[in-house]
Amino acid sequence: MTDVDHVRPVPDGAPEGAPSGGDAARGDAAHLADLLRQAARGDEAAFAAFYDATSARAYGLALRVVRNPAHAEEVTQEAYLDAWRSSTRYDADRGSAAGWLLTIVHRKAVDRVRSVEAATARDETWNREAAPTDHDQTAETAHASLDAARVRGAVATLTDVQRQAVELTYFGGYTHTEVATLLDVPLGTAKTRIRDGLIRLRDLMGVAS
Repeated sequence: MTDVDHVRPVPDGAPEGAPSGGDAARGDAAHLADLLRQAARGDEAAFAAFYDATSARAYGLALRVVRNPAHAEEVTQEAYLDAWRSSTRYDADRGSAAGWLLTIVHRKAVDRVRSVEAATARDETWNREAAPTDHDQTAETAHASLDAARVRGAVATLTDVQRQAVELTYFGGYTHTEVATLLDVPLGTAKTRIRDGLIRLRDLMGVAS
């Protein structure tokens, strides 16, 4: 016999012919306890009957905790496998067989919720901290900051007229003609200042001509 031979799909509702009323409930509890005692002696048919009588309640509890039908089904099956393997430890003096089973279901459902939450947290941490695009962006930002610092340092060494022309052209976005107008100098003079400033920057920053 394998552990799963006696475990069938969870039924959609309570089993047909289930007893009702106070006396019937007490009889049902006694019957379930007897089935579990028989299962503890290896009676597969008894455990199958125990499963049929309790699986709707077990699944309902699992679903209320995990709030996911697929997870609830898995939790229920795991709980019954645990119940089969540990049925010899059931003590009727300490509670009903159904209560004993539902305790197992609840514990496994809580474990499943915690496991899913932990997995989600790990995935979010990995996506946030280990994604290659994030690292690329960080590197690009750092390099851009270093390059900008080098450029600012080099520009600061230019003459005033060269610095004005270069800053207006490359930082301000103005054309050569607009730079000449803003500085109130001939176009040729503006171009010369820009050219001389760029040559100076190239030398300072070690850029090959």
